Amino acid sequence: MKIFATTPASRKWLRFLVVGFACIACTSTRPTQSQSDTKKESSMPVQTEFDKQGHRGCRGLMPENTIPAMINAISLGVTTLEMDISISKDKKVLLSHEPFFNHEISTKPDGSFISGKEERSYNLYQMTYDSIRKYDVGLKPHPRFPQQQKMKAVKPLLGELFDSVRVDMMTRRRPFPYYNIETKTNPATDNIYHPAPAEFVELLMAVIKEKEMEEYVIIQSFDFRTLQYLHQHYPKIKTAMLIEDFDKRGLDKQLQTLGFTPTIYSPAYQLVTPQLIADCHAKQIKVIPWTVNDKKKIEELKAMGVDGIISDYPDLF
Repeated sequence: MKIFATTPASRKWLRFLVVGFACIACTSTRPTQSQSDTKKESSMPVQTEFDKQGHRGCRGLMPENTIPAMINAISLGVTTLEMDISISKDKKVLLSHEPFFNHEISTKPDGSFISGKEERSYNLYQMTYDSIRKYDVGLKPHPRFPQQQKMKAVKPLLGELFDSVRVDMMTRRRPFPYYNIETKTNPATDNIYHPAPAEFVELLMAVIKEKEMEEYVIIQSFDFRTLQYLHQHYPKIKTAMLIEDFDKRGLDKQLQTLGFTPTIYSPAYQLVTPQLIADCHAKQIKVIPWTVNDKKKIEELKAMGVDGIISDYPDLF
């Protein structure tokens, strides 16, 4: 169900209100470019403060990748909402970390829990979104996040999330957040659990363009293929290169493999060193590690000079 009309005229009206509220908000941190910057390739707003990213919204506190978690994360002061994207059988773009119903969080329509043995058979890419929406992902107690508030929740459409956050921001007169969107693709599961990179990116970008969110999205991925396609076809979109903790190739080889300079280098926090930060900054790349759930470690990384942090517990910020 759409929260409000999304005709071109209504979107322009809403965008006018969004810009107006952002301009008068005393805490706004998203300046637009001045006229003197018109020679630059992009007119995107630039983040100038420490980037506080809520991992999957605020997974430690509320059901992951759900609209309530995202809205709550904004209330806690995050500047960027981090999330994961999967694709349904009918080509809908929805929030989900796995391309199936993870047994840790999923409840069937009949009220029974999905087990670990059967979870991969609940393949989102083989299910229409109408059927996906019948499953709950907020009521089952999470074994690794005991503080997580339990509530009825579904895997929302990305467009639905954009609309919901827009309404909340307008109501509270908050500056608009960024969206750090991960493409969940893997060469081994192309056309099995998700489309191949080109189709995946085009489906994602169709929603982003429809909702006029190009200026506020960052596309991240461990699968460099999606970032490479994005860079070739949508070079103005910000990108984040995700790096696993076991990836010991080093920055230069990783960048060589990627083939271009991303906006953000996003490694597992264990890989972060002062030298890595210095090397990234020398290349005009921001460093935003994941996933940091300890306040002491957050402060250590901030003191080291990272540009932001991704955390399951935005209240630690």
